[in-house]
Amino acid sequence: MFEMDSIMTLSGVTLYTCLFVLPFVQEDAAVIVAATASLADAAPIVYLFAAILAGLTASDVWKYWIGHFARRNAFAHKFAEKPGVSVAGDLVRNELAKTLFAARFVPGTRIPTYLACGFFQIPYLKFVGVVILTAFTYVAVSFALFHTIGAVAGEQAKYWLPGVAVALVAGYGLLRWLRHRRNKLGPMTPMTEEFDHPLPGMPGFEGTPLEGERIGNREW
Repeated sequence: MFEMDSIMTLSGVTLYTCLFVLPFVQEDAAVIVAATASLADAAPIVYLFAAILAGLTASDVWKYWIGHFARRNAFAHKFAEKPGVSVAGDLVRNELAKTLFAARFVPGTRIPTYLACGFFQIPYLKFVGVVILTAFTYVAVSFALFHTIGAVAGEQAKYWLPGVAVALVAGYGLLRWLRHRRNKLGPMTPMTEEFDHPLPGMPGFEGTPLEGERIGNREW
């Protein structure tokens, strides 16, 4: 996937379509492909940037609705009982931008965080706006790093740099997975069971370990 010869054979709509679709498979890998293509001058950098940004946004914003509809079916019980979910709710309600930025740059935390945004009813347009901002920042930083390293390392960087980037992302993801397994962490570090608390006002949660109380007339 990261062979530059293969990337260079793509052009125009085909290349942009691939960059749009790849985030639905693996977001970090898709950004690496886009940054590599920009480093190799496979297409105008503005178009490459726009294609990967659109793909990241589209692949993220729909996950909100999984969490949203989970409140109304049996899956909600299983979701709410997982360690750290109540803490994720606190973070996205009280520190939405900071939490989404952290999730953007920490592999393995995006899906739980986006689900939590829907589950805890963060305003959708606000969620989408912050997601776009975090995606823009991530792509900009990635492109800047690739071009900076490429300027220093020379022409050969476009061949080995993608492999190094993939290895770093995969290694960090494996480290997080091992730590999760060993310490029984929740969906986002440092969420652990000791910080869990009742979920107030959630309809349909009677009798669950995280059963909460209704606060006034408002449901959380």
